[in-house]
Amino acid sequence: MADGASLQVRGTRHSFTSIGDAAALIVLDRLEKAAAIVIDRAAMSVSVGPAVTYATLADALNREGLALGNLASLPHISVAGAVTTATHGSGDREGNLATSVLGLQLVTATGEVIDTAQGDDWFEGMVVSLGKLGVVTRVTLSVQPYYELRQYVYEELEWEQLFAHFDEITAAGRSVSVFHRFGARTREVWVKRDCDDQRPDLFGAPAARRPHNPVPGADPANCTPQLGRPGPWSERLPHFQAGFTPSSGEEIQSEFFVARGDAVAALRALLALADEIRPLLLVAELRTIARDSLWLSPQYGRDSVGLHFTWRRLQSDVERVVGLIEAALEDFGARPHWGKLFTADAASIAPCYERLADFAQLREGLDPLGVFANDWLREHLLGVRQA
Repeated sequence: MADGASLQVRGTRHSFTSIGDAAALIVLDRLEKAAAIVIDRAAMSVSVGPAVTYATLADALNREGLALGNLASLPHISVAGAVTTATHGSGDREGNLATSVLGLQLVTATGEVIDTAQGDDWFEGMVVSLGKLGVVTRVTLSVQPYYELRQYVYEELEWEQLFAHFDEITAAGRSVSVFHRFGARTREVWVKRDCDDQRPDLFGAPAARRPHNPVPGADPANCTPQLGRPGPWSERLPHFQAGFTPSSGEEIQSEFFVARGDAVAALRALLALADEIRPLLLVAELRTIARDSLWLSPQYGRDSVGLHFTWRRLQSDVERVVGLIEAALEDFGARPHWGKLFTADAASIAPCYERLADFAQLREGLDPLGVFANDWLREHLLGVRQA
């Protein structure tokens, strides 16, 4: 932009930071209608426009007998927005959603169109780009044959059982989520299985006999089917159905990632803050994510555990408690979710990302005038660097 004002792309706006703030916004909604979903069966891939949501993509894949390997808890989010921020689901063997990217197309601030694919130089730095390299106009994802899952919920797992059997519990299904409110025990363990294992309990936690919503007091009708009913992957992997309000609707979210081996110690450190956390908390969730090699991925180089918080909309109070959480997790090298609330600055974040300098170099090469830079980027990634 000639006047030096920043420019950002607006997705589905499922973000809780100023990562997308700018003087001018690019809205890609019309591209969803114009860009076809193109399936290549020989390559087992699908190419989509950036504004296509996972719900829309799943419908198209289901009709063709295909599927994705994983989904986030919400199917409402756009493919490009999820990929560029390393949004994730859960699963010991499943990476975040960006790890399914085979290729992408990017339009830079100068109008140059760049097509990159796995194996290309810079590819691993361009996939999780936080929207700071240019406008993603096309994404190609890997697909697999269609499959079905069963979803079970187990109630009130004891903390010590979770700690003692952590690996067995997170391996109990293709996707496993532990919901809690830092109480005397966990609230629910959601297990999504691709087998007919109908175990009556999970290390003492009984299987639920009625549907649940992970947010206390919220309507279970908003959630994907449970009680072991088989159904499409796309209607079991997410927690919430596409046609309903996701999560609580009025909230703030934070999430921090630690190495899998540090999960129990990190949880114990957070449980010590329970009295500070609980009054502001709607629900917390624990998930596992496999390691990857994408430069700005929070799972770069390490199998990880995500420690997620859904907060009441009390901004200043939440920010204060998030600061306490960051301090408690400092010794574990916790990495924040880029699209969720955190307070750490660039000096604190830099030691957690060994390829951060490479990303800054890549960004400066593609956007030398800093068109896609903003205050968030300077504060949390670039520090004293001039964008």
